[in-house]
Amino acid sequence: MIDPTEDLAKALAEIAYRAGCAILEMYEDGVDVERKADASPVTAADRRAEEIIISGLTAVAPGVPVLAEEAASRGEAPDLSNGSGQAFFLVDPLDGTKEFVGGSGEFTVNIALIIDKAPALGVVLAPALGEMFVGVKGLGANRARIETNAIGAWSPIESRRPAPTELVAIGSRSHGSRETEDFLDRLPIASFAAAGSSLKFCRLADGSADVYPRFGRTMEWDTGAGQAVLEAAGGVVLEAGTDAPPLRYAKAGRGFDNPHFVAWADPAAADRYATR
Repeated sequence: MIDPTEDLAKALAEIAYRAGCAILEMYEDGVDVERKADASPVTAADRRAEEIIISGLTAVAPGVPVLAEEAASRGEAPDLSNGSGQAFFLVDPLDGTKEFVGGSGEFTVNIALIIDKAPALGVVLAPALGEMFVGVKGLGANRARIETNAIGAWSPIESRRPAPTELVAIGSRSHGSRETEDFLDRLPIASFAAAGSSLKFCRLADGSADVYPRFGRTMEWDTGAGQAVLEAAGGVVLEAGTDAPPLRYAKAGRGFDNPHFVAWADPAAADRYATR
């Protein structure tokens, strides 16, 4: 069994950094966009970053299965049906391809360690923004700036505990929905911010926002690392609906699709507004 430790977090952060450097080279030079079988965009940067990450994970933790987006799109997904206690890595080499292609900079590299269907460790790197986030279950969450040719010093982050009548919501820059608007209409929202990729989880984790509802399609690799960071910072990610369970992974019978979910900076706020 692999354990979520600070040393493993540092190793995964270095792997994400190397992948991010490769992505930035292509980001600056420009890349062609292709379409996968599900019509979602993919670039050479997605593929190159995934190669770097899988190679790094194989060296750091040989024998631990890796579920990675681009490999899965080719039908190369590991068997995750072993049941309770199984550990595997969950990888999105370039989350927010639309943001990458559009030049907003709000794209991320995501690496998560899932143990017994729950996120235990997560690394989220926003290479164009120069930010990296790491969360380890039971050990907390940290953020670092990317400096010249290196990861900078780490600083702890915590999700905030909001005032009961003033919530800051955050949501997708590219994937809004009527259900999201209806959900937010039932809450005391003071302001709304848009962000791309898994950065939305990280903005909850660093105290910038309070709630992130997602009533649209996401895949496990879109959320695992961000959820790990947020939960290590004190937040929670729940399936949408009353008395909803935490968002979990390697879900039997669902493929790799997530249910709709709501991420909260404050678990108490999730309880407070659950019946609305």
